[in-house]
Amino acid sequence: MNKKVGIILINYKDYAARFLEACRDSLRAQDYPAELTKIYIVDNASTLETEKYLHDIYPEVIVLTRSDGNYAAANNLGFYRAMQDGCEYLVTANMDTVMASAWLSELVKALNDNLEAGIAQSKILLFPRTEEEKKSPRLNSLGNIIHFLGFGFTSGYGEPDRQVAGYPEIKGYASGCSFIIRAEIFKTIGGYSEEFYMYHDDLELSLKVRLAGHKIILAPQSIIFHKYEFSRSVRMLYYMERNRYLTILIYYPNRLFWLILPPLLAMDLVMLAYSLVAGWSKEKLRIWQYFLRHENFEKARLVREGVNKYKVINFSDIANDFAGRIEFQEIANPLLRYIGNPLMAGYWKLIKKII
Repeated sequence: MNKKVGIILINYKDYAARFLEACRDSLRAQDYPAELTKIYIVDNASTLETEKYLHDIYPEVIVLTRSDGNYAAANNLGFYRAMQDGCEYLVTANMDTVMASAWLSELVKALNDNLEAGIAQSKILLFPRTEEEKKSPRLNSLGNIIHFLGFGFTSGYGEPDRQVAGYPEIKGYASGCSFIIRAEIFKTIGGYSEEFYMYHDDLELSLKVRLAGHKIILAPQSIIFHKYEFSRSVRMLYYMERNRYLTILIYYPNRLFWLILPPLLAMDLVMLAYSLVAGWSKEKLRIWQYFLRHENFEKARLVREGVNKYKVINFSDIANDFAGRIEFQEIANPLLRYIGNPLMAGYWKLIKKII
């Protein structure tokens, strides 16, 4: 049975000018019934010029505006509006993507055929930029992985595309590049935690879905091509590091927190050294200042209490699926490969026996 679906795209500054036309054309070519599809663009950090551009280039969509650039809040705005409009399934997709024609219908099918699943992620491929890459596309994500120190990274990144049977369970988290979620589950878990602002927002949302007792699955026939560009911007590093610690503070049981504290402190020293070399030590100081403010601990406590109201799964059961190694080609280096990963993997193997 087909459901009414709301698709949420987020624009940020010049993002639409760079990417929307190709994304729009692939959305218009979907084989899912158009009368059951509503598309929303949240113009994040909006200006009158960008709002007019969106209406001109994509007149059939609903444009919602925000001014502060908060990505998690922008998603909430789009998702809750879609629910008000009667959408039973909610989809988030990056604007720097091109979707195969069955992308949406396969996402819907994944939830229809798997009642225990709360989220289904598309198979995300790197957008082919050469004729050779078109013939042999490579993976961006088959589902994302959570490291026990709060890092998140993709599964299968850079590997050749391959056939995947069925609907394998994703034991980490669904990539925010493209996933579908049931509206009633999104409402139950309270949507995105807006304090996360950007980065790790998909990891945090997925943790809440799993704690509420729902699976996350891969919809391998739902194909989307991502114009992925890895960035090491100072802003990105600040939010990724801050939100990594925020995830631990909100979700990790006290016992697990104390058990991982030694490698957590060691990693913090490594990140401090890296920040000094890379020139973002001021951002590292901002992270420490954030966690020294009482009101931020109070925000984390309130989120934690909210999760406890619907939680039916012990966090330790989810933590058993966390990785001990960081396996991501974009940040691979000999120190991580030959020293950091073996030490972390050995320590996590020991901790898993305790928890």
